[in-house]
Amino acid sequence: MAKEIVLTGVTTTGTPHLGNYVGAIRPAIEASRQENTESYFFLADYHALIKCQDPERVKQSRLEIAATWLACGLDTDKATFYRQSDIPEIAELNWLLTCVTSKGLMNRAHAYKGALDANLENEQDPDFGITMGLFCYPVLMAADILAFNAHKVPVGRDQIQHIEMARDIAGRFNHLFGEHFVLPEAVVGEEGSILKGLDGRKMSKSYNNTIPLFDTEKKLQKGINKIKTNLLEPGEAKDPNDSTVFEIYQAFATPEQTAQMRQKFAEGIAWGEAKKELFALVNGQLSEPREKYLELMANPAHVEEILQAGAEKARARARIMISNLRSAVGLVNFK
Repeated sequence: MAKEIVLTGVTTTGTPHLGNYVGAIRPAIEASRQENTESYFFLADYHALIKCQDPERVKQSRLEIAATWLACGLDTDKATFYRQSDIPEIAELNWLLTCVTSKGLMNRAHAYKGALDANLENEQDPDFGITMGLFCYPVLMAADILAFNAHKVPVGRDQIQHIEMARDIAGRFNHLFGEHFVLPEAVVGEEGSILKGLDGRKMSKSYNNTIPLFDTEKKLQKGINKIKTNLLEPGEAKDPNDSTVFEIYQAFATPEQTAQMRQKFAEGIAWGEAKKELFALVNGQLSEPREKYLELMANPAHVEEILQAGAEKARARARIMISNLRSAVGLVNFK
């Protein structure tokens, strides 16, 4: 029985934080261990160029994020791990798909419409600051997915539209040139996997309220101590369902540990004590991965070796796809 292909794109901007780990990294790595799944993980560094034109930041972020996924336990013998920019077939497929994608479809993309609306609201030229990278982002995302005929793509709710667009683009190509592409499906994680940040809002780099995943023990403890709490005193019962401290604790705890902490909240545990227990729990789970992460960051050549091996595996499949598509559209050698 053929394995189900699951493809996960990893944005290469910023430094991974606890929310990324709980909401994306940990569940994706666990899913990749399933025997009936063939997993592809890629660093979306072409996509990073849409928003970031700082070469050093792009370079550093790619290394940090690759090291993070490897340190967290991604098994590259079972999963294919590569950089988007190391697969030239993706760029070629991007053009083949662009040639069958209607501008009207791209006009409906949320990111483009958001930028357009912001310009109009600020009485700017409608196209101010809008690049073709932003406008055509969904086509490149479709190429990422269709190059490997992925069946399922784990995404956040804000990315569902892009998977729907990938389906539309694939369907259009299949209609014109024959059945070449599987129509991918979006897999949306549970809402409960989104952690709150230091200020009680969703943990996000945009809000500057994150706790970096591999901070030193001292910085991790400092970050946890900054989590916003209410003014309830020690001995006063606290609501675990309205507590960022409890939410993060639950994300790392066993069911038994969670039940014990819930009881402590009912008994009025002091916020300082609750944060102390949260630090001990999180630090205990991250100590070993943190050590691996620091080793990988100190040895970028080893990370590069792993990514190049992954690119070789990925290209073996992508080459076959592109060869078939070239024939389908008429880009064949003369005999």
